[in-house]
Amino acid sequence: MASDPSTVAARPLLAGAPRFEPFAADALNRECFCVGADLAELHARLQEDLARHGLPRPIAETHAHLFSTLPVFVARGHIERMRAVIDAVETAVASPAYRAAALGAAAEIARFDPRTHGVFLGYDFHLGAEGPRLIEINTNAGGALLNAALGRAQRACCAQVAGLLTGPADVAGLEARLFDMFVEEWRRAGHEGMPARVAIVDDAPAEQYLYPEFLLFQRLFEAAGVRAVVADAADLAWRDGALWYGGGPVDLVYNRLTDFYLARPEHAALRAAYLAGAAVVTPHPRAHALYADKRNLALLTDAARLRDWGLAEPVIAALLAGVPRTRPVAGQDPERLWAERKRLFFKPAAGFGSRGAYRGDKLTRRAFAGVLAGDYVAQELVPPSERAFRDESGSAGALRLDVRCYVYGGEVQLYAARLYQGQTTNFRTPGGGFAPVFYPPAKKENPARAGSSAPLREGG
Repeated sequence: MASDPSTVAARPLLAGAPRFEPFAADALNRECFCVGADLAELHARLQEDLARHGLPRPIAETHAHLFSTLPVFVARGHIERMRAVIDAVETAVASPAYRAAALGAAAEIARFDPRTHGVFLGYDFHLGAEGPRLIEINTNAGGALLNAALGRAQRACCAQVAGLLTGPADVAGLEARLFDMFVEEWRRAGHEGMPARVAIVDDAPAEQYLYPEFLLFQRLFEAAGVRAVVADAADLAWRDGALWYGGGPVDLVYNRLTDFYLARPEHAALRAAYLAGAAVVTPHPRAHALYADKRNLALLTDAARLRDWGLAEPVIAALLAGVPRTRPVAGQDPERLWAERKRLFFKPAAGFGSRGAYRGDKLTRRAFAGVLAGDYVAQELVPPSERAFRDESGSAGALRLDVRCYVYGGEVQLYAARLYQGQTTNFRTPGGGFAPVFYPPAKKENPARAGSSAPLREGG
């Protein structure tokens, strides 16, 4: 395969950070179709697992565009740069001055410290011309177990390709680490052993698009000997100093709510149990305030403020190079924003799932008025890179992509991509959906032991 002429050298981000190697990631994303997922096998495996847990219809029918058949190829230098940016963000978040600024702008409940990290941070990157750029962080990032299952279904056409790249982690090993993450949350909250009963909680969970993953987590907990239920938050009860669901107490809540500060009346029981320390709730309001509030992106790209806080210059350089410049809309000159809109992306501060977000060049005057009236940030536009695909007729096309790094305690657990068409990620695009990320191992590193990754399998 030809070398990639678009590969660029990265500026050093942190001391000792590697430079990009001449790896043909872009060329592979344009030309390689010999690696892919056996979706029939994947759907069959998932259906076997999920039908026993109450999934009413086959996932292939209800979630036709959840998984892509194609992987995304990423240069090793891009992997290292994403890790460097994550390290820099984690360093900033640990700063007392940053915490004071982020928590000071958040709801009162965020000041309560449950002593836990919060599970499943999702660091989302676009791979632009200047390398990976962090477009946002989410605290209830879905898809980790679905991507683990997707990784198990990958096939390469030949041994040469299979040995070139590393990708999704060994499924059994990853699932064990994800379970251990919840146990770590339990212990960081001051408990011993393991929780007796876990609730995976959302509003009307059976109606949520990622409900199949809730069932996978239920299976994960039960396989480890922990009782688990999928629960509607409105059905939780706070009584006798405990959080209850159905006929028994709940010790730990895997929180999939998008009411990040537990402010709605139907979440009062969960809020009370959380503040009383009667149940470990993860992720939690404090994690959202420190990481996922979009206004934090403005803090992370304000060089003067970062220096005033005493952050080291290599950390500041990593943030400025790796996070697109972001500013709050409030206080900006509206006419100047409108004039600059084609270079900006507008996001609600408490947004999720791209809801209420606008690419500036698609923005109408009416939508812009809503942006000005709401609590929005304006972020430098970083166009996503693309992955070529072929439809069933053989016609060629292109899908946009972003890369999500699932992170816990500063460590990357899994890399995954999302392929889509349109302004923002979605699961409505034929050929799109979750996609595994493959990348070359570090020099002198056994591909089978490349971090949390495992080699591809040769197809039959």
